[in-house]
Amino acid sequence: MVEQRFLFNKDAVVIKGPKKSHVALRMFMLGAVMICGVYICSVCLKQLGIQSRPRKLKMEIMEAPCKNPAIPYYEIPYVHYPEPNTYSRDECACTPVRFFSIVSMQRSGSGWFETLLNSHVNISSNGEIFSSKERRGNISAIIMALDKLYNLDWYSSAAKNDCMAAVGLKWMLNQGLMENHEKVAEYFRRRGVSLIFLFRRNLLRRLVSQLANDHDRNTKQLNGTHKAHVHSTNEANILARYKPRINTSELISTLRHTDKFVTDAMGYFKNTRHIVLYYEDLVQNRTKLMDVLEFLRVPPRKLVSRHVKIHTRPLPKLVENWDDVYISLEGTEYRSFLNANYDL
Repeated sequence: MVEQRFLFNKDAVVIKGPKKSHVALRMFMLGAVMICGVYICSVCLKQLGIQSRPRKLKMEIMEAPCKNPAIPYYEIPYVHYPEPNTYSRDECACTPVRFFSIVSMQRSGSGWFETLLNSHVNISSNGEIFSSKERRGNISAIIMALDKLYNLDWYSSAAKNDCMAAVGLKWMLNQGLMENHEKVAEYFRRRGVSLIFLFRRNLLRRLVSQLANDHDRNTKQLNGTHKAHVHSTNEANILARYKPRINTSELISTLRHTDKFVTDAMGYFKNTRHIVLYYEDLVQNRTKLMDVLEFLRVPPRKLVSRHVKIHTRPLPKLVENWDDVYISLEGTEYRSFLNANYDL
């Protein structure tokens, strides 16, 4: 190996050139670092999804949520903007929707009342969805059905082409509601569902209607077809001919059971936003329907129904053994039912 030496005066300073082996080692290390760097970069680029061929970048623009400053803060929990899975609300996307449930009992005017609500272009009430035992078999099935309904994915004849502002159902007390009242009440609170209680003041009239309806279910008086509701006076007159015979030995206990059922229901859901209606009040004063529209926060308009009332006569003319019924109730807490009639 050739060494270079430079001599200065007396004290010699020796400067040696680098050895070739050191230079080669440094070059090797530099190359290895570069190769590792290229490899690491290629791995990172693959993880980021960047490939050799150019790909268009897809950008999603997040739309601002719908806001309506006119809605009071205390009503915000009851205002919803559903996003259905089966269709797009398009221009209705920012139309607020209120969730409701009509809580009632059979033969309490709920069918007539629901047709009135459905005559409003912005209301959709989907009937007794829990008349099916499978849907009310357990709380999981109940919640699944409610979620589908309130997400606007429930299809029925009540579906509207106009922007819906209120969607709900008709729920009878004996259709799983009372058995699951705690979890249902929690669901109503969490989802911001409002309740419309609809009952009859005169439970005796309800019983007469129920017995007559049960009779027609067995006999099918209208050309072999059972109809719980009719749309013509002729059909109503045919069904009204039947006068049920009431079991007076069980009459008081039956009325008490029904009364307790109603009282318990209103107690279970007393903390849920609600309105209480009675069939007799709606018949006598149709302006009460405007209270319902205000409760649902939908525009006021005239509501109509094709339903024709079946039992229009006074009670003494509707019951076969009226004298026995009168004696049974006279002097009891239900004596007021004997004389309570209303104009139609």
